[in-house]
Amino acid sequence: MGGVLSGLSGEHGPDPEDLFRLANWRMPFGKYKGERLIDLPEPYVVWFSQHGYPPGGLGRLLRLLYEIKLNGLERVVEPYKNAARS
Repeated sequence: MGGVLSGLSGEHGPDPEDLFRLANWRMPFGKYKGERLIDLPEPYVVWFSQHGYPPGGLGRLLRLLYEIKLNGLERVVEPYKNAARS
């Protein structure tokens, strides 16, 4: 999975663990508290891109999510929803 997402996490695309996190982690605060990150509305994710991401891992994941949503690639995260960690 190169191309658009190749520079975001790994040499050949996003880390599968990050895709798992996007599919299963929940927003810890704000209007969409409790929603899965992948299910956050695009305008909300765009707002973070314009006003700044939170620090740490959540901010890194929201940056990745922005690129995924911007490029219409949500389907790459779908297989990770409700998936058990290996």
